[in-house]
Amino acid sequence: MPMLSACLFNERSSLGIEIPERYRAAQSLPPAAPPSLDWWRGFRSKELTTLIEEAQTANFDIAAAVAKIIQADAQSKIVGAPLLPAADFDASATRSRQPGGPDRANLQVALSASYEIDFWGKNRATSRAAQESAIAARFDRDTVAVSTVVAVATAYFLVLSSQDRLRIARQNVEAANRVLTLIRQRQEAGTASALEVAQQETLVASQRALIPLLDETLRQNIATLALLIGRAPSFLRVRGGSLYSLGIPRVNPGLPSDLLYQRPDIRSAEATVAATDASVEAARAAFFPSIALTGQGGFSSSALRALFRPESAFYSIAAGLTQPVFDGFLLEGQLEQAQGQQLESLSLYRRAVVSGFTDVERALIAVQESAKRERLQQQVVDSSRRAFEIGETRLREGTIDLVTLLITQQALFTAEENRVTARLARLQAVLSLYQALGGSWLPKPEVRVTGQQ
Repeated sequence: MPMLSACLFNERSSLGIEIPERYRAAQSLPPAAPPSLDWWRGFRSKELTTLIEEAQTANFDIAAAVAKIIQADAQSKIVGAPLLPAADFDASATRSRQPGGPDRANLQVALSASYEIDFWGKNRATSRAAQESAIAARFDRDTVAVSTVVAVATAYFLVLSSQDRLRIARQNVEAANRVLTLIRQRQEAGTASALEVAQQETLVASQRALIPLLDETLRQNIATLALLIGRAPSFLRVRGGSLYSLGIPRVNPGLPSDLLYQRPDIRSAEATVAATDASVEAARAAFFPSIALTGQGGFSSSALRALFRPESAFYSIAAGLTQPVFDGFLLEGQLEQAQGQQLESLSLYRRAVVSGFTDVERALIAVQESAKRERLQQQVVDSSRRAFEIGETRLREGTIDLVTLLITQQALFTAEENRVTARLARLQAVLSLYQALGGSWLPKPEVRVTGQQ
């Protein structure tokens, strides 16, 4: 049975997570090429591609994530500094006189150095923890980037769906107006009542009332899209179009084990586990003695002309050993804290892995079922449109009950609205699958997380 294990430096701790051989919802999918790095081009929208590429360079969340990488790299340099000797140059000149005494001058130049021998590996472990945190920051940036791309695509799809709904609403108003004209003609001929006219007028008015709301939603979605690409809404123009002009790419999820390499949030959790493990190692090493070497050498003289003569030279070398004896359980508490953080990171890593499998399964199910729903909803629209066209023809002939025609109109209008909703849900399901897979599949890196049990 394949199990997930993490290489925690010199020890291997089984995470106790079973890796399935295949996704349950992908049993029937044939092998296919993995998603490309620019997977969003599969929707075949030049405007969407342009928006996503702009967001990758201008999105504020991505910029903030990059700034966190810079901070993590700087922190890695800071905590790694004790691994190298520290050297300082000092030059000083003083002149003094005691009451009633002569003037005295002292000139000194000296170079001092200090170094802590990392015999127990404390500094190395601390540096390694910071390096792993910097790696985690990079994967966090990738997570933000994938989420941003999905958010841009989602906002763009919402813009298109609002435009589709606006077109449908206007078409529905036109169709309802045609029917209203026919009913009024029948009223003039004495074959329709004022109540039937009023009922149709109500339907026309209710369809017109939808247009301002849909227009509001469209403009708000464009404003949301502008924020994602780092622009003020007044500077963004979206041509849009229709959801039905987009392509629907087919996505192969690959094997569940691939997810461990492709999901940036899982890789970030893995790096965090390594960082906390190094912190535990550093906390243990803090119990052992600290050995420090210091040295100083230079020249000191009361006269500048004699400063660099051999007799003015001086030096000092010292070695010191410090062993903690009693610190009020400070070191013990720090070790327990590091161990608690290690346990926490292991649990979060397990959760990230299982959540990844769950996300892919849910997305695969959504892709399959949303495709079925759209196909069935298209059948509803086709049959509803045929019924409306027949009803409108019979109305012209005067052979249909107006209540039946009213019901037929409402059924068609609802079916068309539901068809747009089904199309949007299908596109969003594909987006969710891409996001669940980590965006795209890169070449597998050098293995860190692997194992058999």
